[in-house]
Amino acid sequence: MRVFEFSPGGYSPKHSHDWEHEMFIHSGEGDFYHNGKWTTAKTGSVVFIPSNEEHQIRNSGKDLLIVVCPLESKATEL
Repeated sequence: MRVFEFSPGGYSPKHSHDWEHEMFIHSGEGDFYHNGKWTTAKTGSVVFIPSNEEHQIRNSGKDLLIVVCPLESKATEL
């Protein structure tokens, strides 16, 4: 399991990998790039990313964005 914290305006690089992702939005609000488009998710939402799909997270809110990602055991470090 990984926990990511993004300050307002913060973001991850666009990337993809061999495993799927379930991203639980613990707190805050963010934009999620996947399936070729941006969507917004808030506290309590879940975002699913299939394996090998390019994706990115950015904090579009005014507060800290905390995202929890349970991962398969084959997942490597970013």
